[in-house]
Amino acid sequence: MNLRDLVYSAYERRLTSKLVGKPVPRHVGVIVDGNRRWAREMGFIDPNDGHRVGAERIKHLLDWCDQAGIAHVTLYLLATDNLRRPAKELDPLLRIIEVLGTELAEDGNPWRLRMVGALDLLPADTAAALKAAQEKTRTRSGGVEVNFAVGYGGRREIADAVRSLLSEHARAGGTIEELVEVLDVDHIAEHLYTKGQPDPDLIIRTSGEQRLSGFLLWQSAQSEFYFCDANWPEFRRTDFLRALRAYGDRQRRFGA
Repeated sequence: MNLRDLVYSAYERRLTSKLVGKPVPRHVGVIVDGNRRWAREMGFIDPNDGHRVGAERIKHLLDWCDQAGIAHVTLYLLATDNLRRPAKELDPLLRIIEVLGTELAEDGNPWRLRMVGALDLLPADTAAALKAAQEKTRTRSGGVEVNFAVGYGGRREIADAVRSLLSEHARAGGTIEELVEVLDVDHIAEHLYTKGQPDPDLIIRTSGEQRLSGFLLWQSAQSEFYFCDANWPEFRRTDFLRALRAYGDRQRRFGA
């Protein structure tokens, strides 16, 4: 171990000690941004090399979340807006996401996968691979539950939730007038992609950008945010621990 590694190891231990007794988020959302930027800065010709390295970084993140006792993680991997990218750029990214899902679903891994997004917008083979990964891990426990936000858009999620709610009400024989009388936010929340899960306590975005880009628009109403300058492929455990430290030091008031 070289001097730099020794320094980082000591710093990680110091950060970890500062988390003792501090609240831990139940659900963390992560906008894994900066893969292409990192690839350019590192001199790679193919920007997808950044996505490949970023996919490997996700495996580390999940280990860190397990160690911290976090129950749910939502990964923003591909927005609906990203589907407009040229095929020569989009197709390799879809393959990388397929491989990531398949590898996380391999026997021996503890993680339970859940697809949150409009899979019908994806190519059939991509949707099938992601659904297979989800099904394979359905009965797992002991590790973090991982939401794959692929083909995801926050506005579309809310529209899909309302559409699902209306369809459910119609199947039950109810009228629009009856629904209007009782409709509240809980009814919509029950039809979101993340139904049954707590809303994210903490949302992390890498690459220095400070915006949501449509990520978990409904669920993030009371979330804490942490913006990190590092591009996703260079996001380290120390960066993750700093985010947890920042979260633990905040006093959450929930509007009170």
